[in-house]
Amino acid sequence: MSTFYDEIGGSPTIRAIVHRFYAGVAQDEVLRPMYPEADLGPAEDRFASFLEQYWGGPTTYSERRGHPRLRMRHAPFPVTPTAAQHWLRHFRDALDEVALPPEQDQQFWDYVTHAAQFMVNTLEEPEEVPRPGR
Repeated sequence: MSTFYDEIGGSPTIRAIVHRFYAGVAQDEVLRPMYPEADLGPAEDRFASFLEQYWGGPTTYSERRGHPRLRMRHAPFPVTPTAAQHWLRHFRDALDEVALPPEQDQQFWDYVTHAAQFMVNTLEEPEEVPRPGR
């Protein structure tokens, strides 16, 4: 029985998507401050492992980190509607770059658009976004 993970090319495809996504995040004035670490590599690995597991691949994420608890893990950060839109813009760019077949692209996109809306935890935009090193 094939999983969505297998259908889209497994880890190499998911890791390519996540790598392109984080390339956008690294330059984003709204999202980058939410990552206090200078190196985004560990966050990239966690997100890729989460998506691999979600889509039917290895359960490495849960083995290392336990239950995803996504809202709880993101609670310290002001995930506003603007932040969600920035997140989606970078994810759309990443999906476009890997060029999944239309049906698989739509399935992935449906999931991430729902996830982005689900993660919004504040409707107020911060007055000033703190910058790393300030």
